[in-house]
Amino acid sequence: MVKEKKKKTTAKKSGVSKELKSIGGALLKKMALGGAARLRSKSDEVNKLNVFPVPDGDTGDNMRMTIESGIAAVENMDSDDIAAVMKAISHGMLLGARGNSGVILSQFFSGLSKGLDKSKKADVMTMGEALKKGVEQAYASVMHPAEGTILTVARESVEYAVNRITPQSTIRSLFGDLVKEMYASLERTPEALAVLKEAGVVDSGGAGLFYIMDGFNRVLNGEQISFDSTSEVSKVNTAAIDTDFGPDSVMEYGYCTELLIQLMNAKTDVEGFDIEPLKAFLCEIGNSVVCFKTESIVKLHVHTMTPEKVLEYCRGFGEFITIKIENMSLQHTENQENDELKAEKQANDEKKAPDKKYGIVAVTNGPGVEALFKELGTDEIVQGGQTQNPSTNDFLDAFAKVSAEHIFVFPNNGNIIMAATQAAEIYDKAKVHVIPSKNIGTGYVAISSAELNNDSPDAIIEEMMKAMKRVTAGYISPSIRDADMNGVHISKGDTIGIIEKQIVVSEPDRLEAAKLLVSMLLSADGKFMITGFTGKDSNADECMALETYIKEVHPSVEIYFVDGGQEVYPYIFVAE
Repeated sequence: MVKEKKKKTTAKKSGVSKELKSIGGALLKKMALGGAARLRSKSDEVNKLNVFPVPDGDTGDNMRMTIESGIAAVENMDSDDIAAVMKAISHGMLLGARGNSGVILSQFFSGLSKGLDKSKKADVMTMGEALKKGVEQAYASVMHPAEGTILTVARESVEYAVNRITPQSTIRSLFGDLVKEMYASLERTPEALAVLKEAGVVDSGGAGLFYIMDGFNRVLNGEQISFDSTSEVSKVNTAAIDTDFGPDSVMEYGYCTELLIQLMNAKTDVEGFDIEPLKAFLCEIGNSVVCFKTESIVKLHVHTMTPEKVLEYCRGFGEFITIKIENMSLQHTENQENDELKAEKQANDEKKAPDKKYGIVAVTNGPGVEALFKELGTDEIVQGGQTQNPSTNDFLDAFAKVSAEHIFVFPNNGNIIMAATQAAEIYDKAKVHVIPSKNIGTGYVAISSAELNNDSPDAIIEEMMKAMKRVTAGYISPSIRDADMNGVHISKGDTIGIIEKQIVVSEPDRLEAAKLLVSMLLSADGKFMITGFTGKDSNADECMALETYIKEVHPSVEIYFVDGGQEVYPYIFVAE
């Protein structure tokens, strides 16, 4: 803990006044950078605050990537207008939100933005009211808010800090009170949520929010916190480049060009901006065009021989948030099209196809699972799953590639539903229906039951929801720590079995754990079939032994395995 005397000296040197009565956009940007850097340094710690002792904790990564999307939106922004800076951060976070915790965080910052939207600078009362709006919007984003979570930590700390505002208060005292109570509230979360107390952890989302606001507060107190925005920028993998592409090569396939653009009122009419002329221009100079506007942000994708023309044209109405230009000729070979060319071919095929009434987007993890969902009629796959939650923007990209009046979305993970829902609310080119599939098993059964020849989307959804209710899913995973949960003693290194949200089995031997879990899944009335999705860490001998066991102990039950190739879970079982 840094001593207060040292904080005062550092604050004076950095030019941050103790008597700070208001802040502008420049200081807010520094605070946001500090918050992002602080969470980045603690993201692994937050990941480990997992209720279940399994290696799938991703809250820290989800929240980190969400706020870093906001940072990317203001990286090149030079403004002291706090409303403009906060709006840009909020937009970036909205598009980059991942996982439930990331979506809630993006909604908290969206509320902050709305609370500051009429301010060039914010005094203590204005900032306090904005924080309250942040809490209100975060709560409103959750259908059934639970206490003992990030929501509680945000609400209790904001209430405490705002209630302590006096005529003598400063921005520093406000954030000092906020962070002090945020830590105290975080420590109380196990008392409010029994599952946290049983697991012996505090709420991970609340911890992520604390570290972000702690970073804000540290900057206010003069601490110099650096944020390396280039540390995770994708770099060209030179080992993957076709060595036949050299100085005598001829550019044949062009450049895959992707931009995220912040529209600027100084350059165009942001509210009335017409996306159609931009689409027409892109179609003139390239193909595989995807282009849409979300509030004041434009997202585009085009394959073109002249990406410089795209940049020149787009600079006429805004500034770039992100730019990605990839040479598609580098990875081309005579016998195999590269991924970008396949995407181009698919996009062109879709452009030629007539619009249809229904389309399907699904999140999958593992090549076998992806192939299965494609066979079932899925139009677009969003790569993701546990520890790899896709962002709101990933869903928007997928929606834009589906030419349908109605789009059914299968998140196939409880931690992805909110990001899919947020994207569905933003997208306006189709009616998007998020089917709350919490695992690949329920998604698989729901899509299998879909009668897409029915003219009523509501009737289709009703049947899919009924199908999902007939399914029970179970997971096999290694344990990463000792624990006692749901009356089950767990030792680090054991294999645990999970049904829905309950740990029901813990065994030193993985095959024995799988046998017990499957028997429990089949104990429910009416269950007569088991589908086993085998992960990349599964074992063929175990599958054969398990199949033999089921035929002996449950002779009336059918079992078959799908080579899913999913991460984290060696086996996912679906009982129907």
